[in-house]
Amino acid sequence: MVQGFIQIAITLLLLLIIVPIFGNYMAKVYLQQKTLLDPILLPLEKLIYLISGVRSQREMTGWQYAKSVIFSNLVMGIFVFLLFSFQGSLPLNPTQLSAPSWDLALHTTISFLTNTDQQHYSGETTFSYGSQMLALGFLMFTSAGTGIAVAIAFIRGLTGQGLGNFYVDLTRSITRILLPISLISGIILLSQGIPETLAPPVTLTTLEGATQTIARGPVAHFESIKQLGENGGGFFGINSAHPFENPNGLTNLIETLLMISIPASLIYTYGVIINNKKQAWLIFWMVFVIYVFLIGITAIGEYQGNPLINNLLGTQQPNLEGKEIRFGWAQTALWAVSTTGTMCGAVNGMHDSLMPLGGFSTLFNLFLQIIWGGQGTGTAYLFVFLILTVFLTGLMVGRSPEFLGRKIEKREIVFASVILLVHPFAILIPGAITLVFPEILSGISNPGFHGVSQVVYEYASAAANNGSGFEGLGDNTLWWNLTASVAMLAGRYIPIIALLLLAESMRQKQPIPETTGTLRTDTGLFTFVTAGVILILGALTFLPVLALGPIAEGFKL
Repeated sequence: MVQGFIQIAITLLLLLIIVPIFGNYMAKVYLQQKTLLDPILLPLEKLIYLISGVRSQREMTGWQYAKSVIFSNLVMGIFVFLLFSFQGSLPLNPTQLSAPSWDLALHTTISFLTNTDQQHYSGETTFSYGSQMLALGFLMFTSAGTGIAVAIAFIRGLTGQGLGNFYVDLTRSITRILLPISLISGIILLSQGIPETLAPPVTLTTLEGATQTIARGPVAHFESIKQLGENGGGFFGINSAHPFENPNGLTNLIETLLMISIPASLIYTYGVIINNKKQAWLIFWMVFVIYVFLIGITAIGEYQGNPLINNLLGTQQPNLEGKEIRFGWAQTALWAVSTTGTMCGAVNGMHDSLMPLGGFSTLFNLFLQIIWGGQGTGTAYLFVFLILTVFLTGLMVGRSPEFLGRKIEKREIVFASVILLVHPFAILIPGAITLVFPEILSGISNPGFHGVSQVVYEYASAAANNGSGFEGLGDNTLWWNLTASVAMLAGRYIPIIALLLLAESMRQKQPIPETTGTLRTDTGLFTFVTAGVILILGALTFLPVLALGPIAEGFKL
């Protein structure tokens, strides 16, 4: 037990070391200050702008920024869908895989386009090397870069600056953050035994005389951007539980840190940009405490094991069902909370086999979306909660609500409400329809409360752009592919548009000088109230679902 918690503590300590260093670097990138990579990347970026015709000095309004996001994503989505549709006749297909069905191709395209990477297929038996690299790998960079760009534009708008240029922010996100770190981490993962080859699967004869085919491929570079970009889509069907994606404890540590480094560090980046690191640290510690608490209860639940099994054995055993022994209960618990908190969605064990406390934590993360949240967008959601807290506390104490020296009025609250209300609509409505017709639509493989969790988790994962699943669900059907696609689109683009319009509204406001009557947002008390608002809103919205799922399952055990 002690060793498991020490492993978790070391990972968290490394995160605390990374955050200020990485956060400060990202602030320099988006403030266009000098960095060590300038001599190499400035000429490259100028060439990209020249070839693409981007006017890098052009500032965009909130609506122009949003239209650029939608238009660029639409073009990329069409390109990738066509690659999938003609996969059978394209090169880099050593196993001669045919094109997937149109609904699976559409679902996969939308999934990776929205940074969700929800997979209703097994990668090694569905998509060729060409599709994995040129389609999925391409979207892993662009979808993550889009999320970061939107978060930076949102922060700029809150501070009264221009929102910037989407194409410039997307380019810098890829060239200065995602690509360099992916290159370095990919080489490290390669050194640890993760394959990087275009050779076809190898067929071997086992000791029993049977024939076994072992899938391989260009995995190392795929794995690095999968984790860093909070993509989560596995090259193989069992994702980071596969020894070719995550072979040992060191790769597990590296991939965990890659997964949480950008969303955690972006909070510090916010503090640097607004010139108020105190507020950034207070927000960081608020999220960190909730994160550690969820890790703690999940780890305790897995360590204590299943009471029904323990009663049969006459002794307490950790819950090792659905886990890789090389990671054990502690690293699986840490990963499960991290992957659902960061909206990565990669798994190193089966979430379907988690104890009810683990099911509660993972669903809770998907519902809140701010611990640490999606790539870039999760950071923006945090500040939406701050704006709501300012508004509510201002009403309670009779002060005019202000945030960063700008008044919060009806327009801002409308946008904030849209951002937060899209999520439950995208989860609860299709989830309710599916559960009304379980035999026709659901594909549930577990009876009772766990079956409810399976369905709700799938839509929560889609709407939160997470991509993980309880699995065991028969989800490669027309119903699941289309309804999950709608949930992913709604959970991605409606909040992004509302975030950018909210930022534009804040940018246009005249700054108000701070007085003794101004409600300060960089205090411990305000941060505590913000945490309360976040937890109460999350509990009020999704408590019935949690009660019918993991909470009821826990009481039954």
